Amino acid sequence: MDFSQRIQDVANRSRQASQIALTEEATKTSVVLPFLRALGFDVFSLDEVVPEFIADVGIKKGEKIDFALKIGGKPAILVEVKPISMSLGNAQYSQLFRYFSTVEARLAILINGREIWFFSDIDEKNRMDKKPFFVFDLQNYDERQVAELARFQKSNFDIENILEAASNLKYVKAAAAEFSKQLASPDDEFVRFIGRQIYDGTMTKAAVEMLRPAIQSALDEVIRNRIQERLNVTFGKDAHTQEASEKVASLEHPEGSDIVTTPDEIQAFMIVRAIGSKIAPVGRITMRDAKSWCSIFMDDNNRKPICRLYFNGKSSKSIGIFGSDKSETKFQIDDLSEIFKYSEAIEDTVRGYV
Repeated sequence: MDFSQRIQDVANRSRQASQIALTEEATKTSVVLPFLRALGFDVFSLDEVVPEFIADVGIKKGEKIDFALKIGGKPAILVEVKPISMSLGNAQYSQLFRYFSTVEARLAILINGREIWFFSDIDEKNRMDKKPFFVFDLQNYDERQVAELARFQKSNFDIENILEAASNLKYVKAAAAEFSKQLASPDDEFVRFIGRQIYDGTMTKAAVEMLRPAIQSALDEVIRNRIQERLNVTFGKDAHTQEASEKVASLEHPEGSDIVTTPDEIQAFMIVRAIGSKIAPVGRITMRDAKSWCSIFMDDNNRKPICRLYFNGKSSKSIGIFGSDKSETKFQIDDLSEIFKYSEAIEDTVRGYV
């Protein structure tokens, strides 16, 4: 198996373990050891994987970390395991922090059988960062994340390249979070920063309040433009006209039916296709319109629902996204671009059918 297939195998184990693995030891056996093996480590060799690794820290003697992964006979990665039933956001991993400063390993992993958090010492050398630079969810990931995860394979291991990528990931993630916050509600400092570039007067409080709606609208317009660019890349330059006309022509409504497939439904379908194209060929994602809703399926198979578009209401629109258990969760949307907010859920549904 190639690396992506090995990770898919671990992902399947993770889903199974979510139902039956109740303890830390069960999580180690069912998911963690297969994951370490997927990275290329021999889990049966003490030269590569050392369980219950001991490193004395100050006055604390004999403390143990779950695993130390060795490369070239030296510890390269420390691994601490939590049960799959525990959220890593609530986990205590003080041992991982303490050991990091006393062992020459530059990487640390916190894993609960579903989420895998990767730490290093980007902010201060020999002191483990408080936040992970990379998080991999075994039950919800994409190809780009698999490519990032591949850096940690034993055969590819290059600590300098990993740390360089880690620094980029850390700051990109932080910048993205800040942009998201400003998109939702631009704060005074951000409005003043943009305002100084576009407004000739003094940036008084009144000027800030006057400019805030315009700046927020401009941010929304930038996002819409980027979405259109993404659609054009996925479907070609004539996405709206060519794809829409082809799709309308292919829809078969009963003779005399009052079903009307609207431009908004077609554009939303193309957005869902653009999202799903990261996981499966766009041709496998199909649409069928009905009187009450417009359905989007995998392989034109009603047993493989991805989502439903409820666009026939006079005052509101909503999208219903199907989970792995075929249950539907509805979300109200005010603008078609908001569908991208649910990209992960749509990708997860499509992945389940691939």
